[in-house]
Amino acid sequence: MRIWTHPACLRHDPGHGHPESPQRLAAVIDALRRSDLRLDWHEAPAVTREQLRRVHTRELIAAVLDEPVAGHRRLDPDTVMSADSAEAAQRAAGAVCAAVDAVLADPHELGFCAVRPPGHHATTGEAMGFCLFNSVAVGAAHALAGHGLARVAVLDFDVHHGNGTQEIFWDDPRVLYLSSHQAPLYPGTGHAHEHGAGNVLNAPLPPGSGREVFQAAWRERLLPELDRYAPQLILVSAGFDGHRLDPLAGLNLEAADYAWLSGQIVTVAQSHARGRIVSALEGGYSLTALRECSLAHVTALTGHAGA
Repeated sequence: MRIWTHPACLRHDPGHGHPESPQRLAAVIDALRRSDLRLDWHEAPAVTREQLRRVHTRELIAAVLDEPVAGHRRLDPDTVMSADSAEAAQRAAGAVCAAVDAVLADPHELGFCAVRPPGHHATTGEAMGFCLFNSVAVGAAHALAGHGLARVAVLDFDVHHGNGTQEIFWDDPRVLYLSSHQAPLYPGTGHAHEHGAGNVLNAPLPPGSGREVFQAAWRERLLPELDRYAPQLILVSAGFDGHRLDPLAGLNLEAADYAWLSGQIVTVAQSHARGRIVSALEGGYSLTALRECSLAHVTALTGHAGA
C-alpha cells in the first residue's frame, strides 16, 4: 500500500487547545511506521487550482491560498488558519489526487492519505468544521474529469456527517455518497430522507450506538447500495471519531469495528472496482484511538486482517 503524506500537514496549527492538532497526524504516522506492514511512503504533491476549481469556488480558493496569515485567521468559529495552513490544505487534496492516479494506473495498489486538515465539511464555497478544502471530493472529481470514470463511490464513516461532500455531489449521479454518522450532532445534516439525485444514502446512528447498530447500518443498508452501484473506484473518508474514547462525540466503536468495515469495503472493491480504494484521514480526536484505528483500517485494507 502507498501512504501519501507531507510535513506541511504537521505544520498546520489551529492554535493551542484546538482539538484538530498536529499531534493527531503524528500519532497516525507513528503507528503506521512502527507496524510491520509493507508500506510505500510518498510525499504528497500540491493540488492544482484546476483540480480545486472542479469542486470549489474561486472565492474559497482565494480565501485559503491568497490571503496572508499573520498568527492565526479564523474562517468560522471552529476553523482556524496559520501561516502553513494553505500548503497543508494543498498537500492534503494533492495527496488524494495523487493516490487516485496511482491506483488507477495499477489496480494492485491501494492508497491511504495520512493528511490534515480534514476535508469532508468543506462545501463548494465555505470552509467549516476544521476543513479548508474537501480533499476527498477533489479526488473524486479528479477521477471523473481526469480519468473519465463514470461511477465513483465515497464512503464516509466519520462520526460527523460529511455535509460538504454531500452538497458538492448532490446533483451528480456519477458519485455515490454513503455515510454513517451520529445524529443529532454537528453539523446537523445527514438525515435519512436526504437523497440528492438518488445518489445519497445516510444512516444516522443514535448517540451511544456501538458495534451492533454500526455494523447493521452498513450490512443492511449502505453496503448493499454500494454493491448495486458497482463503483469503478472507492474513496473513503476515514474518520475515527466514532471510537468510544473520542472526546467530541458519543458512539461506542472499537478499532475492530473499523477493521470489519474496511474488510467489507475490500470485498466490494474486488468485485466491482478491480480492488481500487483510496482512503483519506478525516476526524478522530483521541490519540490512542487514532493509533489503534488507523492501523486497524490500513491493515484490513492491505488484507492482513479483517478483509
